[in-house]
Amino acid sequence: MPLSTAFTTMFGVRHPIALAPMGGSAGGELAAAVSRGGGLGLLGAGGGDPDWLARELPIVAGAGKPWGVGFQTWAAGTAAIEQALEHGPTAVMFSFGDPSPYTERVREAGAAVIIQVTDLDEAGQAVDLGADVIVAQGTESGGHGARRGRSTLPFVPVVVDLAGEVPVLAAGGIADGRGVAAVLALGAAGAVIGTRFQATAEALVDPSTAKALVDGRGQDTERSRVLDIVRGSRWPSKYTARTLGHPYLDRWRGREGELAADPAADRLAYRADVASGAVPPLPVWAGEGVDLVTGLPPAAELVTALASGADRALARAGRG
Repeated sequence: MPLSTAFTTMFGVRHPIALAPMGGSAGGELAAAVSRGGGLGLLGAGGGDPDWLARELPIVAGAGKPWGVGFQTWAAGTAAIEQALEHGPTAVMFSFGDPSPYTERVREAGAAVIIQVTDLDEAGQAVDLGADVIVAQGTESGGHGARRGRSTLPFVPVVVDLAGEVPVLAAGGIADGRGVAAVLALGAAGAVIGTRFQATAEALVDPSTAKALVDGRGQDTERSRVLDIVRGSRWPSKYTARTLGHPYLDRWRGREGELAADPAADRLAYRADVASGAVPPLPVWAGEGVDLVTGLPPAAELVTALASGADRALARAGRG
């Protein structure tokens, strides 16, 4: 039986599951597959590269199901958001930065505003901006998140209480139906899932990345700014990134301040190592739930499996 929540009702989806809009890897095929499976597929637009958007937006928009697009707010601009709105998304999600310049335009276009938050200050702003949905991201999440954030378990119910009638989705460390059930029990209206969907047949990732996710373990992940600095990434310093292990993490662990003060110190060496194949071209973004990644299923089948697992977990809890 489908799990009905304020989120599923708002978007007309079958399951309380959304695809995390992972920059680059959550392309049109993956977002469309999640939507066809009964969740809400969110295209990972990142900073809004126009050529990438031109290629991927028609794919997800053509699925004929509710869908959305997510932006890294600090890097996106009006042109990218307008480009996405031309395709009629059901929702636009903003993460990591101040979304206030864009929210009214999204509403004017008839799309719901989803705002991801990593602390209570951001959560309060999302409420003040009239977010239709708030995503509470815990520090277990893969990829970027708060440098001084909270784990999902204690963070979600605090945001739920703050948000009042606004539906809250939980993100961070959720990779199977039991995790979905857990956040529903915390008062969330659904789950945003990233790492588990990155290891699916439709994800835009290199085969080596997919293999690393299947082989990875939660204790192998680490949150750091090192890889942003050596890659020359412009990510704001308040957001660090959780990845699988990497030689440059070992090289600079505990010396991030030194590296940030002289970012060119290792950038050339890093580029040379990437060119020679000594290190992978991109970090492997992975959350603490990576232990639960055991294969590369089609994303639509994974949505069904997650929902069924959540239903079974809640049934067991009810019998307890």
